[in-house]
Amino acid sequence: MRDNCTECGFTYDLDLAPSVASLAREDAARFAELLRAEPAGLARRPVPGVWSPLEYACHVRDVLLVQRERVLAARRTGTPVAEPMGRDERVEHDGYALQSPADVARQLTDAAALFGNVLDRLPPAEWARTLVYSYPEPAERSLRWVAVHTLHELRHHLLDARRQAPGSAAGA
Repeated sequence: MRDNCTECGFTYDLDLAPSVASLAREDAARFAELLRAEPAGLARRPVPGVWSPLEYACHVRDVLLVQRERVLAARRTGTPVAEPMGRDERVEHDGYALQSPADVARQLTDAAALFGNVLDRLPPAEWARTLVYSYPEPAERSLRWVAVHTLHELRHHLLDARRQAPGSAAGA
């Protein structure tokens, strides 16, 4: 499967899966740098209905943690159902815009380390294990796909956050 994201250009190359652990750690560090470089104004939404850079960072942190649990569930049981994470509700329920950028930067790199550790420990045969994933429509997906999809989430939302960040052409 080699789907592409029309917005960010990411290619879903499932052969990339064994490299996702280190790539996710690197990308999370880049996201954390963005949060540390310009902490003022990171919670401000550029327009109503578009998340702020801080909200994108909180979302990615939570995606990494949720995806870690999904990988662990797929290793424990046969084809578990990955329940939706409530992405939109979390923004309000967890107060994304009120969180400290420094804390979120640390949590984001920690979440990437935790997610990466689980992927690093996957034996080759385990990458084929599956779960039922609800996005974009319910389908049985391999752990290879889950890893690559998670990397796409991280990269896509890092791009979103950079576009919205204070001082960027889009965020200014």
